[in-house]
Amino acid sequence: MSITAERKQALIEEHGRQKGDTGSPEVQVAILTERIRNLTDHLGDHRKDHHSRRGLLIMVGQRRRLLDYLKGKDESRYASLIESLGIRR
Repeated sequence: MSITAERKQALIEEHGRQKGDTGSPEVQVAILTERIRNLTDHLGDHRKDHHSRRGLLIMVGQRRRLLDYLKGKDESRYASLIESLGIRR
């Protein structure tokens, strides 16, 4: 369910604004999106795993708040991020 260190590092390099950038909203949203996709696949197999479903809902809310923040700060960064991650909205 969790992502590997190599995959996380690749996401940081791909979406970071500079080398070693782990705190920008783009990187945080990219990591959350990867975790959400993994957990969604898990819940497809384990339908009664309500504890993980609650965690998924928390992560989706966190991602939504980060995206709203980014949209308020810089709409062009927001648009390019949702385009690159394939998030619809």
